[in-house]
Amino acid sequence: MDSYFQNGLFKKLVLPKEPSSVRLSRSLEGDQSRDSQFDNIFASLARQLQMIGHSALADSRSRRFVNAAPQCEKNHTDQIFEQLSSLETFNMKIIALSRLLVGMAAALALSGAIAQNKPAELKVGITTFLSGPASVFGVPAKAAAELYIEQLNAAGGIGGVKIVPTFIDEGVGADKLLSEYRRVVQEGDTKVMLSAISSGNCNIIAPVAEDLKVLNILWDCGTEKVLEDKRYKYVIRTQANATTEMVSTVLYLLKTKPDLKTIAVMNQDYAWGRDSWELFRNTLLAMKPDVKIVAELFPKFGATDYSTEISRLQALRPEVILSTSWGGDLDTFVRQASQRGLMKTSLFVLPLAESSLERLGPALPDGVIVGARGDHYFLHPQYKEEPKLKNFVKKFQDKTGAYPIYCVYHMVQALDGLKAGIEKAIKTNKGQWPGTEQMADAMRGLEFRGLTGTVKIREDGQGLEDQLLGLTRKTPAYNFPTLEKIVIYPADLITTPVGQKSPEWVKTLKPELVNNPRFKQY
Repeated sequence: MDSYFQNGLFKKLVLPKEPSSVRLSRSLEGDQSRDSQFDNIFASLARQLQMIGHSALADSRSRRFVNAAPQCEKNHTDQIFEQLSSLETFNMKIIALSRLLVGMAAALALSGAIAQNKPAELKVGITTFLSGPASVFGVPAKAAAELYIEQLNAAGGIGGVKIVPTFIDEGVGADKLLSEYRRVVQEGDTKVMLSAISSGNCNIIAPVAEDLKVLNILWDCGTEKVLEDKRYKYVIRTQANATTEMVSTVLYLLKTKPDLKTIAVMNQDYAWGRDSWELFRNTLLAMKPDVKIVAELFPKFGATDYSTEISRLQALRPEVILSTSWGGDLDTFVRQASQRGLMKTSLFVLPLAESSLERLGPALPDGVIVGARGDHYFLHPQYKEEPKLKNFVKKFQDKTGAYPIYCVYHMVQALDGLKAGIEKAIKTNKGQWPGTEQMADAMRGLEFRGLTGTVKIREDGQGLEDQLLGLTRKTPAYNFPTLEKIVIYPADLITTPVGQKSPEWVKTLKPELVNNPRFKQY
């Protein structure tokens, strides 16, 4: 704050020709008392200051307003009021003081120096699929949020503030989702949003969050484009993106089937399906350029009948069939493919199928390559006996009757990241509750643990998250396939560097990466 006085920045900020507070003072009736005039002036100022989120200033009526800016020392306070006292008329004093307060609010808004009042509760909006075929994925995520928020609140919340969630259904469509998102933020005074599952929704939500200046954690969507095509201040991702997931899948495939010659793809026809295939294809052809792509099939999102696609694949007989589909779409495709014997003639590669293992059960044969969109797995070879993961798995089973799937881990990871970020911001803010901008700033450079491995958030807001893949295998211990021959891929080796575009970066990868000694095999 010293620099604002010494460098004359206040002069630029406090000399508007006609601030609303001045217009108000001119309109005051002559028979009003000076106290009444001050009340009106400060009421006007309070409304202005509250609009930019500085309630600490808005509550002031005297020299105490300066205390809202910790860096403003007492000698500056005395100097300001000496100057005010020297003004000749009362009207000049209230006009000058009004301009000063508005200028200080503007300066502090620019500098981010104001500490916010500690809220009674932390409102968090969460979008997830609660209806439609994707609800088999979204409803467990909601259950995870409820369970983990209850656990966090029981331990004191975040910075001593309890979390109050509001859930929004992504299944209602993009237009209604966006309308509900705005309503929760603007009418519900929500400062943090966890959104979204769908890559298409994330592309829509991100610029809106930036305009609303609400901290938005991309808690599950995979599209790499959302953070590569534009830099955001308030948008953060607490997990990996499609690049990390597709590169690791190609590496596992080539390790498993090094002599691969033909491949086909069957993906959902929307942002994720198209983008993930582009990344997979570019990576595969960079490492093994002689592979032939025999079919690229994109049925509509939410399709219920894949007989046409399955018939074509049976006729083509590719060695490998890739599908990055998820949720109810993936379940339906696998069941129909299994019933018609397609899974006996081609190796299936399903990077998102960890979330479908329990639901598909015997429909999924042995030997299918399955990814976990992170290192998330209830039988994680490194963490399965750790109390944090083990206890959560039991509580989640007790609540839902099912094992947690990767969307569950991503939800918990987003909440753990939010907690770590706010606590970091509080520490940076010398114990004061941070503003939204300060929270967003604190998220960058953050390193924290979810239920499994460590996540790091880069300066561009992208999370670095290791990847786990394995082969399905039926065992007597479970009534659904589990994973064997697990490999964990470090995120820093398979994630596009800051400032580069993934579709082009993956073309630079070399075949030698397949045998990198840092890959952990179990």
